[in-house]
Amino acid sequence: MMVARSLALVLLLTSACAGLRYPTPPAGLRAPLRSLSPRACASAPLASGDDPRAEAEAQGIAAALGAVYRFSRPHTIRGTLLACGTGVGRALLECPSYLHLLPALLPRAFLGVAALVLANLFIVGINQIYDVEIDIVNKPFLPIAAGAMTPAVAWAIISASVLSGLALVKTTFSPLIFKLYSFGLLVGGPLYSIPPIQLKRFPLAAGLTIACCRGFLLNFGVYYATREALGQAFVWNPAVAFLARFMTVYASVIAVTKDLPDVEGDRRGGIETFASRMGAKKVAAGATAVLALNYVGAIVTALTGAPGAFRTAFMAGGHALALCWLGLSWRKLVPESKSSIKDFYGQIWNLFYFEYLMYPFI
Repeated sequence: MMVARSLALVLLLTSACAGLRYPTPPAGLRAPLRSLSPRACASAPLASGDDPRAEAEAQGIAAALGAVYRFSRPHTIRGTLLACGTGVGRALLECPSYLHLLPALLPRAFLGVAALVLANLFIVGINQIYDVEIDIVNKPFLPIAAGAMTPAVAWAIISASVLSGLALVKTTFSPLIFKLYSFGLLVGGPLYSIPPIQLKRFPLAAGLTIACCRGFLLNFGVYYATREALGQAFVWNPAVAFLARFMTVYASVIAVTKDLPDVEGDRRGGIETFASRMGAKKVAAGATAVLALNYVGAIVTALTGAPGAFRTAFMAGGHALALCWLGLSWRKLVPESKSSIKDFYGQIWNLFYFEYLMYPFI
């Protein structure tokens, strides 16, 4: 009952966000409903030019939903969903005799995924609330910075998210998983974003925070929770140990490279990052070198691992391909161009997704 009420609270507040704040979005943010064909528009009188109020309301709802979507930072949600899916897949592949239990486990699995998505929303949301002045320069498309969402609505969304997520984990999983989940929320949310601590002000602390949350807690937690649901004791499988180590390094690189397009705003906001201190070119080069060594380490691990620990050809070949992908992305980078820097950072995330797609099969 507690979980149901929490989920209902999320839906209620999200609906409030969509319906109460922005019936007529600013012209610069208004997105026309291009998905409606002329024939569809002609057959839908409420959305036609005959009823301007209905059309304005529809556009307002679409704009509000778009604001909530941007507020969620979809690229981070994709990473979380991939980590969930591949982590569960990895655990099931290790216990094929339990595959027949999958239909019975799906409801619990969906609740776990929902809890992680809610945690993701809380962490990225609280960061936007405290970064408004910086985001006006660095990320003006984000809804609070763009004026498409009020701080009050943002607080309502993240409050509902954190309370619902905690309720889901508390009622569905073991005390250890609940403690790990709570720790991740605390470190990745308030400690990272809220003064006076605000770990994001310190480059090394910011990198360690993101590495801890995305590198270790997420991968260990998903794998452990799946083993627990199957009634299996936790064991450090070589592939799981490898991924936790590899992604901890990778998340550290993401923590550094995410600041590459944001140098101007960070300097104005007094946020010191490696990029604002050393310049985009040096930081991009250093990040590329670290990731390249990470891929080389993965290839060496595949070739020198104990017999049967890894699928050697797939793991070595996949990481060699990723290394080439990284090299091409680096060669295309023009450090003086903000759009080029953004493209480079996007490729870092694409490689992040690629790693998770390989994970169940290494």
